[in-house]
Amino acid sequence: MRPTLIPLKTRILPQKNLLFLLLLFLVALSFLANLVWGSVNIPLDFFFGGDEGDEWQREIHANIVTRTRLPQALVATGAGMSLALAGLMLQTLFRNPLAGPSVLGISSGASLGVAFVILLAGPQLSTLFRHFALWGELLVIAAAFTGALLILLLILGTSLRLPGTLGILIIGIMVGYLSSSLVSMLKFFSSETDLHSYIIWGLGSFARLSPQRAVIFILLAGLPSLGLLTLGKTLNLMALGENYAANLGLNTAKARIIILLVAGYLTAVVTAFCGPIAFIGMAVPHLCKFLLRTGDHRTLLPATLLLGAATALLCNLAARLPGMDATLPINSVTAFVGAPVIISLILSRRFQH
Repeated sequence: MRPTLIPLKTRILPQKNLLFLLLLFLVALSFLANLVWGSVNIPLDFFFGGDEGDEWQREIHANIVTRTRLPQALVATGAGMSLALAGLMLQTLFRNPLAGPSVLGISSGASLGVAFVILLAGPQLSTLFRHFALWGELLVIAAAFTGALLILLLILGTSLRLPGTLGILIIGIMVGYLSSSLVSMLKFFSSETDLHSYIIWGLGSFARLSPQRAVIFILLAGLPSLGLLTLGKTLNLMALGENYAANLGLNTAKARIIILLVAGYLTAVVTAFCGPIAFIGMAVPHLCKFLLRTGDHRTLLPATLLLGAATALLCNLAARLPGMDATLPINSVTAFVGAPVIISLILSRRFQH
């Protein structure tokens, strides 16, 4: 009697479904942990209507959650999703495992825009920052987004003139160096107070936004990220190489512009609202490929979205140092998490394209 062979796809599918359920559970659990743990721990009963504390204590808990922790958790979720998806798309486009959201110089462009506002702020802008914190924050966001958008337009213009992706990658890296050079010059001539403000912005944070601006951020970054789940087939073809994809009928020039535009836009939005966030966009896609053992972007895209959100939420939780009043810069935590992932994947030679 011949044994019954189970198709490989049938055997793998339940494992992938289980992994997606675990990722969903991880996102929900880490989101709830961001609401519960911190310098002041919120009892779980508060979220289910069973908090037996007095009215004054419940009001304090409600203010902490709604004004601070919920916006912070929403921003971390949106930023993690956006950066992880942008990293996956750029790694696929350039076929380079070390490509990430910062590789095109867009984050550097945002940093340069903020440097012009903070480090060259005259008496009027300094007064604006001190006495009108709201408008000062909006000005920083606008400057960062403008700088990132200008670099993005430069990269898109370059992509129309160059046939391949290697030239775009090199130009993006060089633009990043030029932006960093200009920022260094501005730092040299700036005052100590302005320099301190710029350094604090450059450390990155998910806690800068009010509840209203957190909702705006989710609309600008989170919702477009969900729309990227439809690009699985296009990314699968681009992963084969532009020549092969063109032979299969894909308009590679149009696909390249779409990938650059979307990835650049998401990077610009996150950097403008949160500052430059490192390593999430580079490490999460590789971790997804390692866990799923597949190069199919129809599976990788939703998995990367979920794992990016969970990673950002966990990093934000670690940065808050639950039970203590101190808060670490978010980039110190993301680097501590992301760098070992990249190193371990290089050593195990498990990069997949």
